[in-house]
Amino acid sequence: MDSHGRYGQRVVWAVVGTGIGPLLLAATREGLVNVVFHATGEVRGSALERLASRLGAEPVEEPGSPLLAEAIRQVEAYFAGERRDFELPLDWSLISGFHREVLRELATEVPFGSVVGYGDLARRVGQPGAAQAVGMAMGANPLPVVVPCHRVVESDGGIGGFGGGLEAKRRLLALEGVLPEPLF
Repeated sequence: MDSHGRYGQRVVWAVVGTGIGPLLLAATREGLVNVVFHATGEVRGSALERLASRLGAEPVEEPGSPLLAEAIRQVEAYFAGERRDFELPLDWSLISGFHREVLRELATEVPFGSVVGYGDLARRVGQPGAAQAVGMAMGANPLPVVVPCHRVVESDGGIGGFGGGLEAKRRLLALEGVLPEPLF
C-alpha cells in the first residue's frame, strides 16, 4: 500500500522486435495498457515517462513478467503469420469517451484481413459525421497493432495516416493480405 492506504498500480514493460521495428509493450494487472512504435532510446524513455505520469506508477522493465508473457507470445505469433486475432485482456485506462468507443468497435468488429473507412467506423458507433474524430481516435490509440488502427483507411482508397509511419501500416496490411508485400 502507498502512503494514502491504496494499493499501488503495477506497470511492467518489455520491448519486442517485430517486422515493423521494436514495439514497447506495457501491462498492468488489468491487461495490456500500451503498445509503442519505434521503442528505442528517446522514444522509449518518453513513452515510459508518459506512462508513469498517467498511471501513477514507475514502469518496471520485466520481460519475464506473467503480466506480459501472453502479450509477447501473441505479438510474436502475429508477426510470424501464425496468429490472426489477439485474445488478451486490455487495460483501457489510457483512453475514454468517444475514442474508447471507436477503438472497442474496431477491436471487436473489424477482423484480420479487412479494412474499414473512417466514415464507416463513425457510422458504426452512431456518429455518421465524425470521420475526422475517428481519425483522432486512431491517432490516440494506446494499443496499436493489438487494437488494429492500421485497418482504418480513407474512403477513396487512400491508405490514410498512421502513428507508426505509413511504411509500417503498409507492412501490417500486407501481413494481413490486404496489400501485396512490398518489393523492397
